[in-house]
Amino acid sequence: MPTQTYAEFLDLSVDFPPEGFEVINNELYFHNINLMELVETYGTPLRFTFLPIISKKIQEAKLYFQQAFLKNDYQGKYIYCYCTKSAHFKHVLVEALKNDIHLETSSSFDIAIIRALHQEGYFPKDRMVICNGFKNDDYKRRIADLIHDGFTNVIPVLDNKEEFNFYLHEFENQEISIGIRVAIEEQPDHELYTSRFGIRADEVLDFYKHRLQPYSQFKVTLLHFFVESGIDDTPYYWNELEKMVHLYCKLKQINPDLRYLDLGGGLPYRNSLFFDFDYEYVINEIVANIKSICRSYGVKEPDLITEFGSFTVAESSGIIFKVLGRKKQNDRENWLILDGSLMTTMPDIWALNQKYILLPINNWDCKYDRFILGGLTCDSADYYSTDAHTKVLFLPSTRKTQYLGFFHTGAYQETLSGVGGIHHCLIPTPRHVILDRAPDGTLIHKIFREEQNSREVLRILGYLP
Repeated sequence: MPTQTYAEFLDLSVDFPPEGFEVINNELYFHNINLMELVETYGTPLRFTFLPIISKKIQEAKLYFQQAFLKNDYQGKYIYCYCTKSAHFKHVLVEALKNDIHLETSSSFDIAIIRALHQEGYFPKDRMVICNGFKNDDYKRRIADLIHDGFTNVIPVLDNKEEFNFYLHEFENQEISIGIRVAIEEQPDHELYTSRFGIRADEVLDFYKHRLQPYSQFKVTLLHFFVESGIDDTPYYWNELEKMVHLYCKLKQINPDLRYLDLGGGLPYRNSLFFDFDYEYVINEIVANIKSICRSYGVKEPDLITEFGSFTVAESSGIIFKVLGRKKQNDRENWLILDGSLMTTMPDIWALNQKYILLPINNWDCKYDRFILGGLTCDSADYYSTDAHTKVLFLPSTRKTQYLGFFHTGAYQETLSGVGGIHHCLIPTPRHVILDRAPDGTLIHKIFREEQNSREVLRILGYLP
């Protein structure tokens, strides 16, 4: 076993602490929140969400684009949309909407959420709603009803040519805005050649001229593309962006109503202590490239829309576990058994081999060793063996009570794992606490959902009425 303490090891291995983390008296703080106090108050396993981070990330992105627009004398506007699929919860959307943003939807129930937000005064009827995805009849019907009910900035984005037939029948005498999603080529190492979403790029202009343009009540105002890997400083991303801007300019030349370019694909978020992404540089390059290409065509720069989901919410949340037991299975493997399931609370760990920031909550002054974390299910895939920043998993080695935290888990994990419901081996959904700051800086605690109990599970399974 090494002679260094865990704190000394981490200090030598990475530039610790990054923004948002601090160690005081051998206990970890997250944005000035004493996590041991949180554990002592609510127990484990515990999921928490700290709402101010959501607003902070939105304002950061707005500032990056504002700076890039000023630097490049860019004449368009920047519009921040939050894609609700990253986390649909009311506390997330209410916090996000404090920042004068708009929403992007992907299913029919999203429309019900928008109506609920409007009824409570959080979402005015003139806010932008970008309706993406392959739409079933219910989704299209709800979009149309939203427009009929006076929501004035709803833009259904055509995912295929046949989708237009519904709107043509529905809006014979009413002017509406629509968008077109363009199918992109996937990365060279991807198992698929093209995305299943959108209309082929080489068919967009012809589709507009022969199918959309004859109907004056439909204004094609938006062109959208989505890069699954997100915005990144790679040849693949720059190539796809350039192709889409050229297509935007060609469509703009024959369609003066076009004004929005929707830059699908999110900004990366910090998922490792080694994370190093130059947001300012990349966003400035996006803006500069778009302006340059538009100038070459003699068209006005588009208003830019982004649909940041993970960037908005991921860094606001974490999950804390207690070490229940320690096992040495052979000469090499030291196991720490946790009081919850990794694969049911953070399904991307086993589905996508996703890594998160993992740090001990206490015992930073103890020696360290290499470990594998095991969850409570009987599944062999319920484990975590390599960290995002060290490629192996070093943690304090102690017989004392140990708590461990996974951080920046706020995107997708709750909706993929399901809140309530049935999980593998009937491992319950953990307690979820919402944290906020009062105007005077006082930390506010609120239990969003208690840990799932056996009666809930038995009722779902049909054992109880």
